[in-house]
Amino acid sequence: MKTNYIKIMVALIAVTILGSCSDDFLDKKPTEYVDNAGATTTTENLMTLLNGIHRSLYKNYEDQSQTGLGGLMQQTDIVGDDVVFPITNGWFLQMYNWSSVSNENSVDLRFPYRTYYRIIRNANTIINSTDAAVGTTADKNVVKGQALLYRAFCNFQLVQLFGKRYVNGENNSQLGVPIVLTVGNEKNPRSTVEEVYTQINKDLDEANILLVGYSRPNNSHLNLKVAQGLKARVALTQGNWQIAAEYANKAKSGVTLMSMADYGSGFNDYNNKEWMWGSHINEVQTEYFGNFGAYMSRNFSSTVIRSCPKAINSKLYDMIPSTDVRAAIFDKTGKHTSLALPSNFARFPYTSQKFLAIDAGDSRCDVPYMRAAEMYLIEAEAKARLGEADAAKVLFDFEVTRNPSYTLSINTGQTLIDEILLQRRIELWGEGFRFFDLKRNNLPLDRTGANHDSGITNGVLYVAPSDKRWQWLIPKDEINANPLIEQNEL
Repeated sequence: MKTNYIKIMVALIAVTILGSCSDDFLDKKPTEYVDNAGATTTTENLMTLLNGIHRSLYKNYEDQSQTGLGGLMQQTDIVGDDVVFPITNGWFLQMYNWSSVSNENSVDLRFPYRTYYRIIRNANTIINSTDAAVGTTADKNVVKGQALLYRAFCNFQLVQLFGKRYVNGENNSQLGVPIVLTVGNEKNPRSTVEEVYTQINKDLDEANILLVGYSRPNNSHLNLKVAQGLKARVALTQGNWQIAAEYANKAKSGVTLMSMADYGSGFNDYNNKEWMWGSHINEVQTEYFGNFGAYMSRNFSSTVIRSCPKAINSKLYDMIPSTDVRAAIFDKTGKHTSLALPSNFARFPYTSQKFLAIDAGDSRCDVPYMRAAEMYLIEAEAKARLGEADAAKVLFDFEVTRNPSYTLSINTGQTLIDEILLQRRIELWGEGFRFFDLKRNNLPLDRTGANHDSGITNGVLYVAPSDKRWQWLIPKDEINANPLIEQNEL
């Protein structure tokens, strides 16, 4: 694989020590020129490397839209049907109209491919060094367990984007992505989708053992709950319903859902009791116009937000009951009177105020990667697909915290599954799940009859599940650098 894609150097130590990331540290000086032995000799040093990975999740790369997982979350929702661009403006417009996913030279494709493999490379540095490092067994378990979760998470994201969907009961021999387990420069061919998922689950299972008893300092660290949650996510995508239900139940156990008052407070604090994993953006490490809040909030004064605030699919909004707190985080009028927006902020119907930055001059907004709400929805869906009687009760326990008027569903079978999938759309709006949900369920992209403008989407209002564009192209630079890589269907 091309060095520039999957290599990020061990000098991420500097990220944590200096509280900032220089381009020199991240891109220009390759790993082989760093004193790797010194960086990996002790578990204390390995923890510093791990902290560098935590920081890299909201690091700005090629341009200000490419800020770690927050930027990648935007991509996979914008390419779906529930996030709406009211005008032709803003970053990721080529994702919105699906032109980037079929353009092998697109920077929008390089962004996820490069970012996830950079994290994998750093995780591999830790994983392959931990056993020989000086330190206690407990410390080794903590650092290795978290690195394994990062590798599993990144491979999971990559195979969903660049491989065809996983189909339970089939051999899944279709091409996935290269499995990279070392920090060398060897070139790797694409493994099958089945092989990638086998590696993902191997890493998750080991992490679920290593992280038992770990008490983390904050929610940017990955603990057993996150390990269980990722196991549940992967199992849901693979159609392993029993495992999905079991691990989602474990992950949400003891985690309290937020109150209705908390729900409307801006989704900007990773200390929220419902958040299981997220990044905190502090003043020293802010990316200013690259922060998640500079694109997805409603109140920060950036060109993107003033001119092109993100809106919800009007058909989806109309399915939210007025008694549901989630109806209040979108404004059908677009006026957002509670925010007292300045006059130079454009108003469009159905715009979101789910995410709020600190203020108009500070775009910081903590980024949610996993919440307990998702675990309720995974457990409910998996149990509904299994035909288990308590699936509706799991859904009720979640839904009543959002809508006190909600009553226990009498739906069963596919009707209940559809109700749960609707709740996923409403609950997880803007958090990066919609493209993946459409793909795993073999559903079409359907923006018709809503507030999507065909002029802005370049006519992309409907994409059938059989369309080749659901499998994103491998970046051309990677193909050029690695002759073993086979491109997806152009």
